[in-house]
Amino acid sequence: MSIDSLLHQFEHFGVHLGLESIQRLLANLGNPHEQVPIIHVAGSNGKGSVCAYLSAVLTEAGYRVGRYTSPHLVDWNERICLNEQPISSPDLEAVLRQVIAAIQPDKPSPTQFEVITAAAWLYFAQQQVDIAVVEVGLGGRLDATNVCDRPLVSVIVSLSREHWQRLGPTLADIAWEKAGILKPGCPAVIGQLPPEAKAVVDRRINELKCAAVYPEPAILVNEAREGERRKGEGGDKAQMGRWAVYQGIRYPLPLLGVVQLHNSALAIATLQILRYQGWQISDPAIAKGIAKTCWAGRLQWFTWNGHRILIDGAHNPASAVMLRQFVDGIEDERQQNLAEPGVHAHSSPIVHWVIGMLSTKDHVDVFRALLREGDRLYLVPVPDHSSADPEDLATLAQMICPTLASCQICPDVVTALNAATSELVKDPVSQFPLTVLCGSLYLIGHFFKLARSNGCEPQRH
Repeated sequence: MSIDSLLHQFEHFGVHLGLESIQRLLANLGNPHEQVPIIHVAGSNGKGSVCAYLSAVLTEAGYRVGRYTSPHLVDWNERICLNEQPISSPDLEAVLRQVIAAIQPDKPSPTQFEVITAAAWLYFAQQQVDIAVVEVGLGGRLDATNVCDRPLVSVIVSLSREHWQRLGPTLADIAWEKAGILKPGCPAVIGQLPPEAKAVVDRRINELKCAAVYPEPAILVNEAREGERRKGEGGDKAQMGRWAVYQGIRYPLPLLGVVQLHNSALAIATLQILRYQGWQISDPAIAKGIAKTCWAGRLQWFTWNGHRILIDGAHNPASAVMLRQFVDGIEDERQQNLAEPGVHAHSSPIVHWVIGMLSTKDHVDVFRALLREGDRLYLVPVPDHSSADPEDLATLAQMICPTLASCQICPDVVTALNAATSELVKDPVSQFPLTVLCGSLYLIGHFFKLARSNGCEPQRH
């Protein structure tokens, strides 16, 4: 039986927030989670990037590091990593069979997420990892990952209005659920939160007497100057990118977007707490580890049929705002680099958006964040998930941005991308047309599967 088949049998049990089932399952497996020191990471956006930074640095520092994240983009193996490498299919199948064998037939069945989470804990214990970086799946307080009583550090990266159907209608409600990963007396690293959310998290920190750190974003250093300095020191072209400084530690930023100044600072603040606890993590290991960090599907350049396209999940309003800021930043930089006097570029780039969203997402605010006058929109379904109806999205998009140049419904992402990139060639209005694929990480994962079979590869930044 394949890994997909093993997990598919639990899919119909849906999402269940609560710890009783996962605790029972882990107890039947000998409580493997109690053998694994962890960093626990929650947040609305950016938690995957922070987990990726932490895992890469700790691996560079010489530790045996587990990493558990969700969702996966292409294969289930991506969720469970050891020293930056996805678990092998034979190993994943083996631990899944052990987990399934431990399920009590006379008790309610665990959900699919609980099964794969239990498999991660079991694998990390069997592999005797020194430390595991564990990302919350949904919320925090009742998430299946929240079974550790003494995390080394709890991290809350960001908070925005997401999954409100399950976590509550207000930011305060959502903040309460996310703050559920905080544990009495355990240190915490807290990102920049909206005031309503910060008040809730701060209150919980005080109640639990957590030693909390609130890092400021790192500072972006002069790229050209830093590149020349590194080149003079024998560095290669790969080193001549974006560089940042946080508390005296200078490091390259391989992940795109201004938000990475925030995310990388949170990761370094977490690592500094580990150093205080006795972990051996040097400044060079931090810089080298961050430089090696990869996180697919988030502000990632990709070549599709000879065209350079931008890919980003942008599955909620906050991430859509960050994507739009990045796109506008590309145009700002381009205008600064225009050499000819009197040349006036379009004030905002014309974007050809290829978008598919789940039915549960906040479509209105995502469209408000992304769409601008003159943009072209290509709407597609998200395969194998609860997709929003592209026709409904088209109606909504044209109400929100009636000045779109065009709005098309396409049967699939390949048709949409082919249409969008072909329009780039003959679009006389746009001086800087750009194709962006976004709206759902599940859509991105589906595209990556297709691209892999097509021989397309992502570009390194």
